[in-house]
Amino acid sequence: MSQRTYNQLWADAQLELSRLLIEELPAEPPRPEKDRVVFFQRLAMLYVRYIQIFRQLEKVYDQSVHPQKRRVIRATLDGVIGRVLELKNEMVEKEFSEYHYMDDVLHDLKLTPADLEIPIPRYFISDRSKELQERQTMLTDIMKMMEVTESPQPLITKDMSQEEAIKIIQMAERARQGRLRATLKEESRNMNRMYVTKDPGAAAIELAIVCIQKVWRGYVHRKRTKIARDEEMIFLGMIMDPKYQVPCPAEITAQANEACTRIKQEEHDKDYQKSVVAVTNQLRDVEGSDMSNTMKTQIRQWFIECRNATGSFPDYPDEEDGGSAFIFAEKNPQQLMEEIAAKEEEEANNKPKGKEEKKEKGKKDKGKGDEEEEEAGLKMLPSAFLSDLEVQNKNFADFWQNRDESRNFNQRHEVELIKEEKRKVIEAEIRLQVDEQMRQELAELKLTVDKDKGGKTKGNAKKKKGSKSGKKKKKEKDLTSDRTLESLCQELVEQGLLKQANEVRLQDFLGDYSYLGTTLRQNDIEPMPSLSDVRQVLSLYAVLPLGSQVVHEKAPLIKAILLAGPAGVGKKMLVHAICHETGANLFDLSPLTTAGKYPGKSGLAMMLHMVFKVARLLQPSVIWIEDAEKMFYKKVPKEEKELDPKRLKKDLPKSLKLIKGEDRVLIIGTTKDPLSADIKSLCKMYSKIILIPRPDYGSRYILWKQLINKQGGDVTRALDLSSLAKISDGYTPGHLVRVVQSVVTKRRILLQANRPLTAAEFVAPLAKIDPIFQEEEEALKNWYAKTPLGKKRIKAATGKDEEVAPVKGKSAKKKEKK
Repeated sequence: MSQRTYNQLWADAQLELSRLLIEELPAEPPRPEKDRVVFFQRLAMLYVRYIQIFRQLEKVYDQSVHPQKRRVIRATLDGVIGRVLELKNEMVEKEFSEYHYMDDVLHDLKLTPADLEIPIPRYFISDRSKELQERQTMLTDIMKMMEVTESPQPLITKDMSQEEAIKIIQMAERARQGRLRATLKEESRNMNRMYVTKDPGAAAIELAIVCIQKVWRGYVHRKRTKIARDEEMIFLGMIMDPKYQVPCPAEITAQANEACTRIKQEEHDKDYQKSVVAVTNQLRDVEGSDMSNTMKTQIRQWFIECRNATGSFPDYPDEEDGGSAFIFAEKNPQQLMEEIAAKEEEEANNKPKGKEEKKEKGKKDKGKGDEEEEEAGLKMLPSAFLSDLEVQNKNFADFWQNRDESRNFNQRHEVELIKEEKRKVIEAEIRLQVDEQMRQELAELKLTVDKDKGGKTKGNAKKKKGSKSGKKKKKEKDLTSDRTLESLCQELVEQGLLKQANEVRLQDFLGDYSYLGTTLRQNDIEPMPSLSDVRQVLSLYAVLPLGSQVVHEKAPLIKAILLAGPAGVGKKMLVHAICHETGANLFDLSPLTTAGKYPGKSGLAMMLHMVFKVARLLQPSVIWIEDAEKMFYKKVPKEEKELDPKRLKKDLPKSLKLIKGEDRVLIIGTTKDPLSADIKSLCKMYSKIILIPRPDYGSRYILWKQLINKQGGDVTRALDLSSLAKISDGYTPGHLVRVVQSVVTKRRILLQANRPLTAAEFVAPLAKIDPIFQEEEEALKNWYAKTPLGKKRIKAATGKDEEVAPVKGKSAKKKEKK
C-alpha cells in the first residue's frame, strides 16, 4: 500500500479514537451503573473497539516512513495499548474471571473471533534490533568460551559380557541370512515367470483389452468426479482453492515492498537525527543570545513592577515551581505576590497538624463515605492513559489532520517542525542559566536597595529542611559493584541461570476460539478456557507490558504470573514465546536448576542479587521458575530433600517486592501439580494465576492439521481429521506432537504419493499414551476455585457478594453485635 493509504488509515483510527474519547470523557460524569451485566457490556464494547484501533495504528506505525509522524503515532499507540490493558483489568475485577466471552459484542460490531486476537507490535523487536543482536552475540560468545574451556570427556569402553556379545553376533547373522533368503526368493520368482509365459490366443487378448478398458474408464470417471466435487466445494467456500495455498506473485511483491519500506524508515530516521542536531546547534548559536536578553529584560521589568506595586522586591520562584517560567504567566505582579504568599501560608499551616484536626477530618470523611457507598454502583476506574490520548488526539486534529503534504511526496522530515520543538528545549536550557544569574542580581538589588528589609531567606531555609525529610528510602546494597555486566552474565551462563530463549512465536501456540463460552455462562456453567483464550491473556499480561516501557510504567503492574496445567499443554513453550516476542532475556530459577548452587544464606542472597541486577540492566527480562509448586511444598518428598526445593521460599518474594513500574522484569512460574503446594503462599507470590486446560475439539482439529503439515505430511480426503480430533479427547498438544513425529517419518513421507496418510495409522501410537483424564482436570478446576479470583467468581455466580456488598458501615456493626 502507498503512504497515502496509511495516512488515511491513521486518520480513520484517530476518528474512531475521538469518538471513544467523547464517550469516555463526557462533560458531566456518568451516574454509577447498578446492573453488573449492563456495565460489563459497556466495558466489553470499549475493549473490542480499542483493540480495532490498536490493530490499525500498529499497521500504520510499522509501514509509515515520515519520522515525525511515526513518533506521534507511537505515542498514541502506547496510549491505546495501555487503555486496552486497563479495560482488561477492569473486566477481570468486575466479572471475577481472567477469561471473557463477548459473542454478542462481536455480533453487534459485525466482527469475527479473529478480530479479538491481540496483535503483537512488530516494533518491540524492530526498534531494538541492534541491541538484541549485540546481546545475542555476547551470549553466543560466552557459550563458545564455555565449550572451549570444558575439558572433553575421554571415551570410556564398557566391558561387554559374553552373553551380550553372542546376542549382537546372532542379530547380525540373522539379518544377513534374511537378506540372502529375500534375494533367492526374488530370483526364483523371476525364473517362474519366464517359464509360465506362453503365446496368448485371440480370446485371451480380447479379455485383456476389456479389462484394461474397464480400469481406464473407471480411473477417468473417478478423476472427473473428484474435479467436479472440488470445484463445487471451492464454489461453496468449503475448501481453499489450490492456487491460493501457495503465495501468489502479488503477495510476494507486497512482502518485498514492506521490506523496502523498513529500509526507507531507517534512512529517513538517520536523516532526521542528523537534522535535529544541526538545527539545535543553529538555533542555539543564532537565537540563543536573543532569548537570554529578552528573558532578562522581562525579569528585570517584573522586579520593577513588583517593587512599584508592593514596595519591596519579590522572592525569586524556585526551580520546583518552574523558575522564571512562573513569572511569565499572564498575571499581574500583585497576583503573583499573592500566590507566592498563599503558598507559604499553606506550607506553614500543613506542618503543625494536630491529632484533633485529623480525627475530625477522618470522622467527616467516614460519614461521607458511608453515604456514597449506599448510593454508589459500578464506576469506571481512573485511567492513566486517557489524558495522554486526549492530548495526542488534539495534536493530530490541530496539526496533522488537515496538513497539506502535496510537496512532501517522499515523506521526509520537516525542518520547521524541528525548529518549533527545539526552540522550547533551548528556551528551557537558557532559562536555567538566566535564573541563576537573575537570582544573584536580585540578591544584590535587595542588599543595595532594601537594606532595612533584609532577611527574607528564612522561608527558603524552611523549605530546605522540609526537603531533607523525603530522604527516608534506603538504597539497596550493590554486592557486585566492582564487577562488569559481562562478567556477571558469564557467571550466570556458566551456572545455567541465564539461557537463550527458543525461537517460538506466540502464534505457534495453536488453539481455536471458545464458541460455547457465552452459552455455558448463560446456563450457570463455568466453561474451561480454550487455548486461544490463554494465548490472548498472555499477550495482554506479559507481552504488551514487557515490550513497551511507557505502557509498563503506567499500566496495572503485574509482577508474577503462574501457568498451571497438566504436562504437555505448552507451558514451557509459552515462556519461550514471550521472551522471543519481546526480545527478553530468560533467567532460570527453577528448584532443579538452583539445587547445589550458591550454598548458604550469603550465597543465596548473591545469586538473587546477580539475577535481578542483570535482569534490570538488560530489560526486558523474564525469570522462569519451572515446577513452581516445589518452592511451596506442603511436605517435601524424601527423594527431593537433598535438593532443598524450598530454599527460595522466603527470599524470592522479598526480591519480588523490589520490582517497580520502571523495571520490565516478569516472574513466570509453571506447575503441573499445584495441588501439592500451599495455596496461600503460592497465591501471595503470583498475582495472576492462569489455568491452561487440555485442548477442546476445535483446538485438537487445528493441532492435528498443522502438526501433520509441519512434519511434511499431506492432509488429503483419506485422512479423517474430524475422527482423529474426536478420539484424541484428553490428549495434550505434547502427546499429539509425539504421535505425529512417530508416524510421519521420512520414509512415510516418500510413500504418500501412492499411499496417503489415514487416521488409522495414528490410532495405535495414540493408544499407547495415557491421556489426561476428566478426574485430573476436575481436580485442577477445583484447585483453581480455591484461589482468590476463583472464590470471588463462585460468590458472584451464587449471588452471595450482591447480598453482602450493601451491608456496610453502621448496619454491619449492628449485625456483629447481634
